[in-house]
Amino acid sequence: MTLDPVHVDGIASIANLLATRVDDREHTDLARDVWEEYLEPLYGPDGDVVLDVLGEKRLQAVEIDDVALADAPFETVHGLDSGTINPTTFKNGLVLDLAQAAMAAVPSDLELHRCRSIVATAHSNDTTAALDEPWRKLDDGYCRWRVLQSPRVSRFAEGVVHALSLYLAESTHALEHADEVEDLLVLDGPLYPKELLNWRDRSEELGDLAREAKPRSVVENYVRLVESFVRRDVPLVGFVKNPSAKHVVQTVRSRGMEAPWTDDTAFFARLLERRDSPGHGNEGRRTRDLTFTNWFLSRGGSDRALSSDGDAYGIDRELDADLYEVTFFVVYDPRTDVLYRAEAPYAFTRRAETRRRLTTQILRDVAAQRGPPEAVEKADELARISAHEKTALRRKLEEEFDSDAVRRYDDVRWGGDE
Repeated sequence: MTLDPVHVDGIASIANLLATRVDDREHTDLARDVWEEYLEPLYGPDGDVVLDVLGEKRLQAVEIDDVALADAPFETVHGLDSGTINPTTFKNGLVLDLAQAAMAAVPSDLELHRCRSIVATAHSNDTTAALDEPWRKLDDGYCRWRVLQSPRVSRFAEGVVHALSLYLAESTHALEHADEVEDLLVLDGPLYPKELLNWRDRSEELGDLAREAKPRSVVENYVRLVESFVRRDVPLVGFVKNPSAKHVVQTVRSRGMEAPWTDDTAFFARLLERRDSPGHGNEGRRTRDLTFTNWFLSRGGSDRALSSDGDAYGIDRELDADLYEVTFFVVYDPRTDVLYRAEAPYAFTRRAETRRRLTTQILRDVAAQRGPPEAVEKADELARISAHEKTALRRKLEEEFDSDAVRRYDDVRWGGDE
C-alpha cells in the first residue's frame, strides 16, 4: 500500500476541486443539439460532406430480452480475426512481429477453424538482407505462412511491422476463404485497415511509406475483398469493439460548435445513454434496452481514402467508387456502458432491407452475447496468441536467430518474458 488515508483524502479533495470546474451535466443537452443541428449532413470546414444520413436520422431503442430471442436474419455467420505476438526488437538488428489469422463459423465448421494464415514481418537496417519469402504450407495444407520484409524506416519500425503483419494475415486469410462464407462475414475490427490508412496523417515518413508497394498491396486486399463479396451479394461487416474515430467531434469544433468529448465514441455514448436520474456508474441508468442510431455514410478521417472522392491509394476500383464507401451505425449496451460501431460498404447498406437485416443481426448478437457477436468471439479465440505462447515464441525466435530480444526495464518490472 503506497497511499495512506491522508493521501486518499487529498486525492478526493483534488477530485472535488476539478468537479467544480468541469460540470458535464449539460453535455447530454449539448449532444442532442449536435445531433439535431449538425448531422444531416455534417459539413467539413471546406464545405465537403464528412457524414451523411442513410434513410431516416433516428435514435432508437430495443428491449434486450426481446431482440436476443429474435430470429437470426442470417442463417450462418462467419467471423475473422488476426492476433500478433507484438513487435519485438532483437540485438541482431531485426524488428519483427508475427500474426496469425483465423476464420470461425456459427454454426461451427471444425475444418475451417483449423485453417490458419501466418505472417511474420521483419525490419532490418542491413541493406544486404533479403528477407522476403513466398507462401509455404504446413499441417497438411491447413496452414500457410510467409515472411514479409518491411520497407525500411528510420522511425516507427515496430508500428510498421505490427500493422503489416496483422492486416496482411487478416486480409489474405479472408480472401483465401471468402467463398466459404454464404450469408455474412463479420471482421473483428474495421472494414478497412485504419492503421495503414492513418499513416499519411501521422508523419511525412509514414505518408511516403504508405505509397510504397507493400502497404498498398495490403490495402488492395481489402478492396478486392469488398469486390468479391459484392459480386456474390454476400454482406460484409466490420465490428469495431473499441471505436476511436474523432472526425465528427473535430468537424463540429471546426464549425464553431462546442464539442467537449474526447472522441466520437464519447459523443455517441452520451447521446445514447438514458438515465432516470443524474449520476454516474449504473446508478440511475436504464439497462433494459439497447440504444442505437441509424446508418451513416462516412467520408471523414481515414474513411476518406475509400470514399468516392478519395484516391484509394491509387488502387484500381473495379466497381463504382461510391460502393466502397464506409457506412456505419453505433449501438450502446447500457449493461456494460460500452459503445460498438458496425461498418459495412455502401454497396450493401444502400438498400434499406439489407440495413435492417444487418442492424437486427448485430443487435441480436450483442444482446445475447453481452458483447461482440459470437462469430467474432470465436474467431478471436482461434487467432489470439496468449501471453504464455508469446513468451515461448520469442524464446524460440531467440534460439533460431542466436540473438536475444532487447529487454527493457518494464519487462523486468512487470514480469514480461520471465
